[in-house]
Amino acid sequence: MISPYVRRLRLARELIALRESAKFTHARLAKATGESAAKISRLENGHIRPRLDDVLKILDALGVTDGEQWTRLVTIAREAAERGWWDGSDIDNRQALYADLEAGAATIREYQQTIVPGLLQTEEFTRTIAVTDDLTLGTAPATPDSVSRARAGRQRMLRRPGGPSYEVILDEVVVRRPTAPAQVRAAQLRRLTELGASTTLQVLPVDAEIEAHTVPRSPFSLYTYRDANDPVIAAVDTVTSDLVLTAENQIDPYETLWARLREAALSPTDSAAFIAKVADEIN
Repeated sequence: MISPYVRRLRLARELIALRESAKFTHARLAKATGESAAKISRLENGHIRPRLDDVLKILDALGVTDGEQWTRLVTIAREAAERGWWDGSDIDNRQALYADLEAGAATIREYQQTIVPGLLQTEEFTRTIAVTDDLTLGTAPATPDSVSRARAGRQRMLRRPGGPSYEVILDEVVVRRPTAPAQVRAAQLRRLTELGASTTLQVLPVDAEIEAHTVPRSPFSLYTYRDANDPVIAAVDTVTSDLVLTAENQIDPYETLWARLREAALSPTDSAAFIAKVADEIN
């Protein structure tokens, strides 16, 4: 499986490098291909799904004649143009973004400080928060049914043969804060103690001493891919949207933060025991 979104970002990098190496401006490349400079700019930003004909014209204008390089770039362009199971469905646009990032991932690392991650939610918990949350789910068309179907689809992709390894760090607040009725919440917490072999979960105590006293400012996820030339992605979760970062100088601080949080968190075994204890206290 591949992530069309990540392939668009990869294609964008490759096209920028080719154009700059050939010393073409956007205007010059637009004139050579018959396309608009704005369209070329959107391709280089990864903002649009590429048309293969457009990419072929760009490769021709930039003098790409090496057969291996040409084939590789055309393959990337074709994969960037693919549609995933989330396209054309009633999945809300925020979940569609995460489904795309998860599709081709080799590893997913997620820190959550507010709520149980969607990939680990029970159906009942998902439906409960979909009904009550009028902020984070209010940015795109979404109903409890569509949110639940989307969560289930993403969870199937996680569990697929050859799927990604998944590491999760939950702030203790996620475990203790009443985010759903007691019975629903207790069942959700017990589910977190029954994870598969590909998933590792740790709890970060509120009194944990983190290196350099680093305080996480928001939830975030890190994605790596099997092709080493694909970018590492950081997705930062906010109330109304998600910030996707790819530049190395943006990714490095999140890699450092992840390492510090993992070191400060309880072990997976101790985390499971802690979560089970809280679940028993609730119900």
